[in-house]
Amino acid sequence: MTSRLQEKYKTEVVGHLMERFNYKSVMEVPKLEKITINIGLGEAKDNHKALEAAVEDLTIISGQKALVTKARKSIANFKLREGQNVGVKVTLRGDRMYDFLDKLMNVALPRVRDFRGVKPTAFDGRGNYALGLKEQLIFPEIEYDKVDTIRGMDINIVTTAKTDEEAKEFLDKMGMPFAKV
Repeated sequence: MTSRLQEKYKTEVVGHLMERFNYKSVMEVPKLEKITINIGLGEAKDNHKALEAAVEDLTIISGQKALVTKARKSIANFKLREGQNVGVKVTLRGDRMYDFLDKLMNVALPRVRDFRGVKPTAFDGRGNYALGLKEQLIFPEIEYDKVDTIRGMDINIVTTAKTDEEAKEFLDKMGMPFAKV
């Protein structure tokens, strides 16, 4: 079962990018590799309920069970010990990745208050895009009444593009609402 976004990639995006960047083979055209979603929880070491709520929220949003992340090393200033729970993450690939990206671009981001588009400069130099959200409430699956605290999250879109210019053109053609600079 292919999503609407996968069909758009096959029909519109590949042809446009081959023309724009003079690719000789279809295999050179950038494509999505994975999407990672991460919620950092500083309060998780004191409040176990916050961790459970974040796992539940991220599982509902992504459609895949969230994984609890642990601290790699101890940091005295943060009162953090190695192995303590510090956040939750999900790595999406395949159909779930395309479904999530479609939902993010067409449903969630337009629900952000005073939304004028996402930053077109948040690329890492290797064709990957990072996006930070301030609250999980922009996703329609999250019920406002059941939320204990508003949590932000980081979303990283990993592509096979070699440059930021290729990745920006690719995401733009896929439908990412970039702000006009």
